[in-house]
Amino acid sequence: MSKIIDLSVSIEEELKDPLPFSIRYETHEEGAEFGAKLVGVTPDDFPERKGLAGEFLTLTSHAGTHVDAPWHYWPTAEGKPARTIDELPLEWFFSDGVVLDFTDKPAGYAVSISDIQEKLQKIEYQLKQFDIVMIRCDADKKRYEPNYSEIHVGVSAEATLWLIEQGIKVMGTDGWGWDTPLAIQAADYKENPRPGVLWAAHYAGKEKEYCQIEKLANLDQLPPYGFKVSVFPVKIKGGSGGWTRAVAIID
Repeated sequence: MSKIIDLSVSIEEELKDPLPFSIRYETHEEGAEFGAKLVGVTPDDFPERKGLAGEFLTLTSHAGTHVDAPWHYWPTAEGKPARTIDELPLEWFFSDGVVLDFTDKPAGYAVSISDIQEKLQKIEYQLKQFDIVMIRCDADKKRYEPNYSEIHVGVSAEATLWLIEQGIKVMGTDGWGWDTPLAIQAADYKENPRPGVLWAAHYAGKEKEYCQIEKLANLDQLPPYGFKVSVFPVKIKGGSGGWTRAVAIID
């Protein structure tokens, strides 16, 4: 029997995410009112005046655990129109997973090429094409704290491009974002305004096409490798990203 590990955070208002979203829960009684209008009957026609419960969500495609499409980073990728989330090959999103443990680094640290190479050497693993590489810093454990979006380890643009050059098309993090926290980027830029500081790893998508998964969870429950990862994104036409119920499958 395979063991399935949930790698997703839930979409909930309690999550301390600076991106705005809301959920309005429709009760069974309200569902009867809506259903009556929908099918041309009265609420009394339903058992005990109870219809079907539902939810109304207002949120960005980058809320919760989600996959960023190349279109998110820039209008073009590798000199061609950047692809949106519905245009990407599904084969990218189901593959062997690799977890690199950076819980030994402080929040705001920018992972370098040599950092990744050292972690791979430590776990005695060589990357292959289409592996899904995930950066663990355990930021998901603090997703209900006010500073959730500012406590993760980021990945440098150089390291991002290096991963792509190894054949990696999908990479992810259990942090709020793939880059270093926005506050650190902003402070660095204000002190010395220059290109290549703000969203540098995201903008790597201009040079090389790739996807990133943000706001993963439970990477501490996985071995370094030897499992499959499924991160199929929701099909949003023309979308810059799509929510995913990310899971790991361990035989």
